[in-house]
Order: sequence, then C-alpha cells, then structure tokens
Amino acid sequence: MSDDPEDKDLKKTVKTVKNDLLPRQKKYEQHREHLGDRNSYSKTDPDATFMRMKDDHMRNGQLKPGYNIQAGVSDQFVLHYTTHQNPGDAGLLKPHLETLKTQYDKMPDRVIADAGYGSEENYEYLIEEGVEAYVKYGGFYREEKRKYKKNPFVPEHLSYDESKDQFTCPDGKTLDFVEEKTRKSKNGYTSNLRVYECRDCSGCAFHPECHKGKGNRRIQVNERLRELRRQARLRLDSEEGKILRGRRLAEVESVFGQIKNRSFRRFTLRGLEGVHLEFGLAAIAHNLLKMVAMIKKNGDLLMNLFVPFRIRAILAFQIA
Repeated sequence: MSDDPEDKDLKKTVKTVKNDLLPRQKKYEQHREHLGDRNSYSKTDPDATFMRMKDDHMRNGQLKPGYNIQAGVSDQFVLHYTTHQNPGDAGLLKPHLETLKTQYDKMPDRVIADAGYGSEENYEYLIEEGVEAYVKYGGFYREEKRKYKKNPFVPEHLSYDESKDQFTCPDGKTLDFVEEKTRKSKNGYTSNLRVYECRDCSGCAFHPECHKGKGNRRIQVNERLRELRRQARLRLDSEEGKILRGRRLAEVESVFGQIKNRSFRRFTLRGLEGVHLEFGLAAIAHNLLKMVAMIKKNGDLLMNLFVPFRIRAILAFQIA
C-alpha cells in the first residue's frame, strides 16, 4: 500500500466530495425544485411562501409562511377565488381572471380593484379582454395632494419638448434622452422605459429639492403607462367611478372581515390544494350566511337569491 502524500490527499478529497459536497448539491437541488420561481418556502409546508402579514403583533415586519388568496366579490358574495404562492398582487390579476373566464365562459363587464393591481400589464390585459377597468395605481392618492400638485420637480410636471425629445427642469437645464430599457414581468410582459439625464447638475441651487443623488439627475419615463394611468384616473374620478370605489371598500374588505370574525384567521391544512379547499369551504359558509340574512331581511323567494351567483354579480366584479 502506497504512503504517498498525494494519494492520501486524493483519497481525502474524494471522501469529502462523496460524503459532503454531493449530498449538499442534492439537497440544494431539492430546495430549488421546491422554490420554483419563488424566493422562499417553509420547511413545514413547502408550498407556503414567507410573506409579510397585516397581523404583525411584534411590529418588526416579521415574515410568516402563507398563501395569497385572490377573491372576486359582488354584493358581498364570493363568486370566484384562486390560491397563489406569490406575495405580490400585481401579477395575479391575469391568472385569476383567466380561471374565472374558464369557469363562467365569460369575463366581467367591469373590474374594480385596489392600487396593488394598477400595472401596465393589467391595464393592457383588461383592454384586450374588453373589460372596463376601475383600477387605481400606485400614487393615485398622492397625486391629489396639494404638495404633489405644486411640486415642479416631479417628472410628470417637467416641461417636455417633443421635437427635441428632452425635458427641462425648473432651473432651465435640459434632460436629454440617454437610453431605452425594457422590463419584463414574471408573466412575460415587457414594458419599455426611456431614460433621460441632465447634462450638468453641479452648482444647481435646486439640487436638494430636485433629487437626493450626488450625480446628475436621471428619470425613467414610461409613456404607455402614463397614458393608461390618465385614462384610469378619468374613470375613477367620474361620478360612477367614485361610487364604485366606495363600494369596493364596503364589499371586498367586509367579506374578508366577516370571514376573519368567524375565527378563520389561519389555515389548518397544508399544501396548495388543501388551502384552496379550506378557503372554498369558508367562502361557501360565508355565502350561505349571506343568503339566510337576505331571506330574513327581504323575504324574497329562495331562487331569486341565486341571481348574484350566475348573472347579476358577474356584471360588476371586484378584486381583493
């Protein structure tokens, strides 16, 4: 048997690879398989993703494993729901409505949703499907404040010369076009952004008010999103839009509130299928209780109560 130090080192390396590195690689591959396109999962429930919850009792932004339930509501009846592993709402509107379309063989005439769904991708999707969108966007309420309206440094308030394709800041300096960027969502939707940069911000008296960066100011402009937001605001600021905005709070939020008040605050089953089934049972119980309450209040025939499920409720669909 050879006592060559090189043989000993080789044997030690082989042993390390076999007993340590290869098992680790296999373990990492299993983690990657569980993750999919997510960035986290729970060891006790691999289908669950760590998310920030509203009931943060420690007030430290604690992450907890959970699921994202998307529910379509009308007249406080749950008409349709989907269960997701993605914590963000913006990318879930399309898959949610696609399953609704498959189930009912039609799309709602209009959709009322909160600012979390106000993306370019969602606006374009609703236009393609012929759905009237009453969907707010990020910054919707900020734009109504006097401080925002009187701020000349906001990109939307900068003077723009279309012939020269450049913006002008309050100090009279120009922001010229630099490059065009593309941004792709998880659903594969591509947005186009145009980047503009000021030639020289040095010595500008407005620098502290204009931007916090040390270099020259750069802004990114998405012309299509600007136009879609303008159209959304016109609808939302209309008389009908104001009524529907108020109804969304009364209908969607109250449904989740009523379900939680019945002590349904966490899932007892694990796995995506189990959670989907469990919320479905909670939604059925909620709808039945609403029907009983309507019978006691209005004394209508039982068959009339099924109208919201099949016909009337589909006409105004609200997302949460």
